Amino acid sequence: MPGLDGMETLERLRKRKPHLPVLFLTARDAVADRVAGLRAGADDYVTKPFDLDEVTALLTRCFAALEWLRLPLNVF
Repeated sequence: MPGLDGMETLERLRKRKPHLPVLFLTARDAVADRVAGLRAGADDYVTKPFDLDEVTALLTRCFAALEWLRLPLNVF
């Protein structure tokens, strides 16, 4: 992401919407990167190349969490 990396984005999102589900979809596949993302508050971390069925299932779970929390989809 130009100008802002995923960790910075996550930090900003958590300040504004702490319960918003966050899924990292990234090429950074080192264990240290995955652990850092999860410790920073990501709900899941998927590396490229990814399986579309897996990502679809994870996104479905994220949207279900939004519905359960009754959070609006707009995050900004």
